[in-house]
Amino acid sequence: MNEQDEYWMRRAMMLAARAEAQGEVPVGALVVYRGECIGEGWNRSIGSHDATAHAEIMALRQAGLAIGNYRLPDCILYVTLEPCMMCAGAMVHSRIQRLVYGAADAKTGAVDSVLQLLATPGLNHRVAWQSGVLAEDCATQLSAFFKRRRAEKKAARKQAAE
Repeated sequence: MNEQDEYWMRRAMMLAARAEAQGEVPVGALVVYRGECIGEGWNRSIGSHDATAHAEIMALRQAGLAIGNYRLPDCILYVTLEPCMMCAGAMVHSRIQRLVYGAADAKTGAVDSVLQLLATPGLNHRVAWQSGVLAEDCATQLSAFFKRRRAEKKAARKQAAE
């Protein structure tokens, strides 16, 4: 882990906070090309009623528009949570050079936790990856959100029962 990775991950965490403020699961992502952020994203699936509106997909879309190409060689994708199968596939198709993620996802992680999609033989592109950058901070951001959401649901059920 280097200082640049920590810097960009902190920015991704700010995007995750933006998702949370919109009632979304707090995951943030950004695409960096030659030291410059060219795409940002945060989860928007709930508000947009779009299962594909994950932080990574939103950042990849914006980056593609920024450079005028869906292929993003020499780009690094930073994301606060280990990508799912859909997002890992999108990284392969976009030819991302490197992935850096924070917290592991024991339920749907498709890079190292549940599946190792990026290591699948026969893919037409290999994505280098690094996990665990500010992992504890990223995990805390997510777990605090879910803890608060469970408490809110419990309070709503209690109030409805009265």
